[in-house]
Amino acid sequence: MRIRLLVLLLATTLGLRSQNLFILGGELSNSAVTSVEDIDEVMPRMKALGLNTVLVPAYWEFLEPEEGQFDYTLIDRTVLRARENGLKVVFLWFGAWKNSMSCYAPLWFKKDTRRFPRAKTKKGKTLEIASCFSEEVFKADNSAFGALMQHLSQTAADVVTMIQVENEIGMLESARDHSPLANKAYDEPIPRTLYKTLNISKPTTWRQLFGDDPYGEEKFMAYHYAKYVGRLCETARRYTQMPLYVNAAMNSRNRQPGQYPSAGPLAHLTDFWKAGAPQLLCLAPDIYDAGFKSWADRYALPDNPLFIPECHCTENSGARAMYVFGEHHALGFSPFAIDKAPAKATENLAKAYNLLKQIVNSKLSNSTLSWGLLFDQQDKERIIRDEDMSITCRHYSTLPWSPQATDGSEWPEGGAMLVKLDKHEYLLAGTGVVVRFGSETVQVGIGSIDEVSIDEEGQTHYLRRNNGDENHQGRHAQIACGDWKILHIKLYTYK
Repeated sequence: MRIRLLVLLLATTLGLRSQNLFILGGELSNSAVTSVEDIDEVMPRMKALGLNTVLVPAYWEFLEPEEGQFDYTLIDRTVLRARENGLKVVFLWFGAWKNSMSCYAPLWFKKDTRRFPRAKTKKGKTLEIASCFSEEVFKADNSAFGALMQHLSQTAADVVTMIQVENEIGMLESARDHSPLANKAYDEPIPRTLYKTLNISKPTTWRQLFGDDPYGEEKFMAYHYAKYVGRLCETARRYTQMPLYVNAAMNSRNRQPGQYPSAGPLAHLTDFWKAGAPQLLCLAPDIYDAGFKSWADRYALPDNPLFIPECHCTENSGARAMYVFGEHHALGFSPFAIDKAPAKATENLAKAYNLLKQIVNSKLSNSTLSWGLLFDQQDKERIIRDEDMSITCRHYSTLPWSPQATDGSEWPEGGAMLVKLDKHEYLLAGTGVVVRFGSETVQVGIGSIDEVSIDEEGQTHYLRRNNGDENHQGRHAQIACGDWKILHIKLYTYK
């Protein structure tokens, strides 16, 4: 038996095949590859976890320990070990900023604050944040970034699939930089390209429009951070057409600008980032807080394909991966510090990635229609309308015989993707969900529910039929919590 199914990924505007950006990833911790011994140890472990891509820091301080002298030892070792283990790499440029701060810049840069000025608060406090308004800061950062891009284009085009430009850019303690260079820019006219975004019709300066309003200052800062990044992207384009993206630290507790890393590539600042850095493939959210689906929804936009480069690595990560690929056709998913995560946290992720690899291996379909399911103890149900079908999806523990339904324990998240193969034919892949099919116009019955696997050639293999107690005498399709399955569902109608 053979099931034909579309590879559920967006084609990029750069003309790359979708599967090149099918990132079943994991991001290494921030000091994970600071020696060749670290790299040699970690890469085989990442392969064993079932990843196809590893997100790896590229540290400016190691790349250029002395100004103008570049050392590619860690970069080359990472590429070598990734290639040996059949892994792709996304390098994260820890250049002028990492989590707002300039802590990964080389010491020669850090010490020379006259040549490389820092941002300041409104009260004049100097921050450990390089000012994006300094041309000297940009030249130094850009020189190293350009050298890295040229080197990768010549030595690692078969391994490196994407580059993150800086890391979680944002201002802290103040909504904007108040250094002399920044104040000068605040008094300059607003670019005409932003008139529509800011709802203005005539020339004015940033200061005239916003004054001391922190939310206005954040918009000013976002545009100039984006312009800085856009210039780095232009440098990269001299050597490679590799996709580029930036990641964002969320404002997860409704704080004011400056209390969180403000002016970064946040959802409410998308227009300013798109205007300043149109070369970016996407703005990517780092999701560490409650409301996972809501955060993902804010970034899954028609002109912004969803990529989640960081999130907690937990027992629920696998369920969340199934959701984002099913609901948003995500480019990728990547829990953070996967090299340090306990086995309980990575076990489910490996199982989810195994299912997703099988789905990508399957043959093409004429349909792209799919849905993502993600349930917990509070968010238990979703009803999907598909033509005349009403598909009721719930957490598995809503079934009265589920152990978690009555024992008082916290429910693990259930996550799955439901894919339409044809009229009255679906694929359900994931864990911890139950799906019932109905219609207002006809009676709907379950013809068959078969558990299947899909090999690397796209051939589908029948494993077993789920009938009787396994589909509650024809009432629904179910995958218990802790089980990870692909179910091929065929329905029929009767009167």
